[in-house]
Amino acid sequence: MELPLLRLAVVDSTQAFLRRNPHLGFCAVLAERQTEGRGRQGNCWESAAGAGLWMSAALPAPSGVAPGLVLQRAMTAAARVLDPEGRTLGLKWPNDLVAWKEGRLVKLGGILGEQIGGRLIVGLGVNLTEAPDLPGRAIPPASLRELGLETRPPGSLAIHIANLWTSLNEEFQPLFRWPAADMAVRWGEGQGTCLGWEPDGRLKVATAEGLLRLSAGEISGLG
Repeated sequence: MELPLLRLAVVDSTQAFLRRNPHLGFCAVLAERQTEGRGRQGNCWESAAGAGLWMSAALPAPSGVAPGLVLQRAMTAAARVLDPEGRTLGLKWPNDLVAWKEGRLVKLGGILGEQIGGRLIVGLGVNLTEAPDLPGRAIPPASLRELGLETRPPGSLAIHIANLWTSLNEEFQPLFRWPAADMAVRWGEGQGTCLGWEPDGRLKVATAEGLLRLSAGEISGLG
């Protein structure tokens, strides 16, 4: 299934645009700039013109895939396009695009999704040529260019990524996962030791209070 791509100069957010226009059916939308880009848990996503890839796609909702896996697979599919040789980009739980830079984990992009009826709307933001200045972040932002990765035209990237997203029943494996087993982790509500990623996308963590299996909506600020 090949999705048509709509190109917009400026929009509040590509995600909101597809929510407002269900008559467009299954398609992808690419914006040069967003004025109200959003990340997970309502965070603002910086969307400077020409600096990144800002896109969403309305897809048939995949069947037989745990909700926690859908966005992980979608982000890993995007990493396959952005890092064709598979040497740099990995996945931070639950579904952030990350890499190692000078021994420190940095964030390249974020993804969000929502199912409305039979449509799954997936939105992706990736820093291509520059990253916003966000001091104080435990995992600071970075761009593909800073990591030495080729930055192809956003339209070409969007088409390739959106078409991979039509096959989210396929298992996509990231180069690396963070946190890995036995790593200490903290989040806004607690701390513990990672025991691994569950098959349904949850994170298994051992804490002083016992074993937890965390879903994406249950914690914030994992670091």
